[in-house]
Amino acid sequence: QVQLVESGGGSVQAGGSLRLSCAASKYTWSSYCLGWFRQAPEKEREGVAVIYTGGGTTHYADSVKGRFTVSLDKATQTLYLQMNNLKPEDTAMYYCAAESIADRCLTSTSFTKAWGQGTQVTVSS
Repeated sequence: QVQLVESGGGSVQAGGSLRLSCAASKYTWSSYCLGWFRQAPEKEREGVAVIYTGGGTTHYADSVKGRFTVSLDKATQTLYLQMNNLKPEDTAMYYCAAESIADRCLTSTSFTKAWGQGTQVTVSS
């Protein structure tokens, strides 16, 4: 059973916007937190944003603060990442993931509950 399915990636010019979606199964929706991660070629995986499913508290990497917004739609069990003012350095494969252990939500780039297959974001200058 597929637990997380991303969509919404694509190619845009610098300054443009994209919205990523991540459809969650009932199993992953019950996680403690959901997050977005990205990995560019030959670079380590980077945490982008995290949202706690209970209270909706959010956290962002410094590199995306003020430009990206993570949100939840509980009616459709969908996680979103609105990305504005995109920069070439945002180019990467983006993944959504779920974590059930509270202590790992802000400290780990290897969430343990589930991962999506990834969606490519390419920003040209």
